Amino acid sequence: MTKSRIAAVDVGNDSIKAIFGQLEYELNIPNIIARDTEDRPVIGIEELDSKNPLDGIHIKVHSPALKENNVIYRVGQLATKADNATELDPGSSKSEEDQTLVMLFATLALDAVKDENAQIFPRTKNVIDAQYTLGTGLPLREVKEGKDAGYRSRLVSSVHQVEFLVTPKYQGLKVNIKFNEVKVYPEGFAAYINLVMDNDLKIINKDLIDKRILIQDIGGLSTDIAVIKNRNVDDDKAQGFNLGVSESLESIREEIRKKHGVELDSRRDVVEIITRKNDRNHIMVKGSRTSVHDITDRILLELAKKQYRLLRNVWQKNSQSEICYFVGGGAHVLKDYLKTLNNNLDGYNIEFFEDDKESIWMMANAYYKLIMDYVRKQEKPKADKQPVKS
Repeated sequence: MTKSRIAAVDVGNDSIKAIFGQLEYELNIPNIIARDTEDRPVIGIEELDSKNPLDGIHIKVHSPALKENNVIYRVGQLATKADNATELDPGSSKSEEDQTLVMLFATLALDAVKDENAQIFPRTKNVIDAQYTLGTGLPLREVKEGKDAGYRSRLVSSVHQVEFLVTPKYQGLKVNIKFNEVKVYPEGFAAYINLVMDNDLKIINKDLIDKRILIQDIGGLSTDIAVIKNRNVDDDKAQGFNLGVSESLESIREEIRKKHGVELDSRRDVVEIITRKNDRNHIMVKGSRTSVHDITDRILLELAKKQYRLLRNVWQKNSQSEICYFVGGGAHVLKDYLKTLNNNLDGYNIEFFEDDKESIWMMANAYYKLIMDYVRKQEKPKADKQPVKS
């Protein structure tokens, strides 16, 4: 019998963050795909298998959940090199895009084919049957619109197959993915859980547990502001907005191309330029280190002003809020601009995560805590029914 493996997956606009099993494996893959053909040129199979599979994800995806079925894709790092690479567009719904599912299935398949999981998932010739208990999430706006139910049912009602084509080490393997259970959490609530609880859902932040908190989660395509009161998300007050960092990153990329003639592969390259520790806001132009501060500052400050306006409007309607936490990849990008605005304007009690990884992995960590709690609750009645040995 196939065992079900725990998976917590945050399908972020910039990248996929996934945690598996008993925290023993993590995956982070750029959320970029490109349609491709069955054969892609490589220099010999020996050369191929010496490379990192994550740098050459080339797959065919079959699933009744997809609008366009049996399509071949380059995924992640490999897709950034393609002329037809696609990233999720502003205004799109995460729950309704094929790209969300393609990235999710690819990530799970990459876990399933690992040699360490041969004991968990049965393999017949080149076909692996993998079963997962999945914790994931959607923006608050989509959950409030009821899209989580349709998203979940598309996942649990079918078997989804990923076939590895010209992928290092995994060429020719097929993974059948089945879901034992899927839990879809609102992203704002997940952020709150991560703030106040550890992996066993024991309270680690007693100072916060009974406070009125705002959590502004700035993503690529959207921003969620969760209003936490009495240890719960206030569904009526919580709001989702179609405002993320993707459009601004795209504008920066385009202006760099026009002004400096430098073609950046993806938005992720832009994020790298504006967040790295050394040579921040600099690029190489014809071998010379060149500042793009003028471009990044102007565009990101404009976005930070819009985000600050959202905070101000929500705080006015929830005047007894005590603190706002900014989380997510977008908060990481806009942190310095938002701090400067707040110091010069209203001076709200706002907080950021200085640990970059903690902010970026917050959702995946939260989904992990929540899905583990669900599994423990499911297993407890079974354990209680075990006959006592005399």
